[in-house]
Amino acid sequence: MKGNFTYCNPTRLHFGEDAMNYLVQELKAFGPVVMLSYGGGSIKKNGIYDAVAAALKEAGKTVVEDSGVMPNPTYEKVLEGCRKVRDNKVDLILAVGGGSTIDYAKAVSASAYCQEDPWQKYWVNQESPACKTIPVGTVLTMVGTGSEMNGGSVITNRKEGFKRGKVFGTELFPTFTILNPRFTMTVPQYQMVAGFFDIMSHLMEQYFAGTADCTTDYINEGLMRSLIHSSRIAAKNPQDYEARANIMWTATWALNTLLKMGKGGDWEVHQLGHAIGLVTDATHGMTLACVSLPYYRRVMHDGLHQFVRFAVNVWGVRPDGKSDEQVATEGLACLEAWMKEIGVVMHSRELGVTEENLQQVADAVLILPVGYRTLTRDEVVEILRESM
Repeated sequence: MKGNFTYCNPTRLHFGEDAMNYLVQELKAFGPVVMLSYGGGSIKKNGIYDAVAAALKEAGKTVVEDSGVMPNPTYEKVLEGCRKVRDNKVDLILAVGGGSTIDYAKAVSASAYCQEDPWQKYWVNQESPACKTIPVGTVLTMVGTGSEMNGGSVITNRKEGFKRGKVFGTELFPTFTILNPRFTMTVPQYQMVAGFFDIMSHLMEQYFAGTADCTTDYINEGLMRSLIHSSRIAAKNPQDYEARANIMWTATWALNTLLKMGKGGDWEVHQLGHAIGLVTDATHGMTLACVSLPYYRRVMHDGLHQFVRFAVNVWGVRPDGKSDEQVATEGLACLEAWMKEIGVVMHSRELGVTEENLQQVADAVLILPVGYRTLTRDEVVEILRESM
């Protein structure tokens, strides 16, 4: 394990079936005006909205409704939320939903009082806030992104033609997060398994980087094995509480900054997935699924040692009498079999990628100088075509 780092995670978590019991006391720590941000209204059908509204009333809060946060939140929606924050002098943004809603809440928090163009400052120049930010709290209903315990915020700017992520510092981490695994059982199967692969992708993006013997890789391997085990159970029985609880906890630790300590990361799979999501508006986890195997097979030889370790330590591949290449290839075959077993989308054409829009998708891919090898533009096109 090499390098130097400072680790801090300020988010306070309340986990379990009784987690909502802590929401009132959390709310009382903030000023009187709360902006309640959520998506298309499913929380009103499953009872979560009523539970949150009751807590807000008990805490004596004035509520500013902010509904309609879309699965791939747009910059236009962020600017709308910023206006609501300023007009109502909001003291806390309470995001109720999945990663998209929480990402949106952080974007609004950082942008509402920004004196510059927020898109250019944060998502293009990757700068830090130099203005007042609004505290964010979350009630999580869908697992996958880990946004409930990190500073990440992925926003789509259709006018500019990009979907970009910004990782803010600890000042934008949610102050508190309510994690009740039963809330995740209201999500449709398609969204559920998309979230499963989003978790796996976060784990792999941080795992497939570096060559040093790193303690966090051992933690990562344990999280991957736990996810694989519990996802198989949940895919067959989505109401299995233990499986859903384990997955919820894994999702949080998969991307709360712990696993990047002492090493770098890759994140090119996410850039490929973001570009597909921009053009097709497809579900994020599914965009990652359809490009992962083409990408990892292309870079496998550049990080062969780590792909061998992945095969042996995560999937239980027996290396006896096999070359490193054979072991690594078998590990990716195990990954593919698991993906098919839980039911993720395997081909980008199912999400709307065609020969006609392939170049548009490729143009939207941000090529990062990270991982085991930096892709060329031609390789991006080839990976996207292989994903179809």
